[in-house]
Amino acid sequence: MMRSKDEMKKKTADSIAANEIWELRLYVAGQTSKSMAAFSNLKKLCEEHLQGQYRIEVIDLLENPALAKGDQIFAIPTLVRKLPEPIKKIIGNLSNKERVLVGLNLLPTA
Repeated sequence: MMRSKDEMKKKTADSIAANEIWELRLYVAGQTSKSMAAFSNLKKLCEEHLQGQYRIEVIDLLENPALAKGDQIFAIPTLVRKLPEPIKKIIGNLSNKERVLVGLNLLPTA
């Protein structure tokens, strides 16, 4: 069954609690084109689907390599959804919008 974009957005909006803040952590290594693209893509998705109900923390592993251990980061860029639980990870520059939305549980799997 195909869903319209409006139906999908409504489902997404219904699944986000009014006071729920999403805590997202983006691990990068310097200001490479992949890192910059990942941040830009993430910001765009958050503005579109979480309208101010999110916090993005960018962690540059060139400056703080020890921080990779805490979230078991093995590739960069990597996005970690800390809240709401469960923790989710997405590796890459986040350019595949549908994959990212499904990975974050912002879109239901078909």
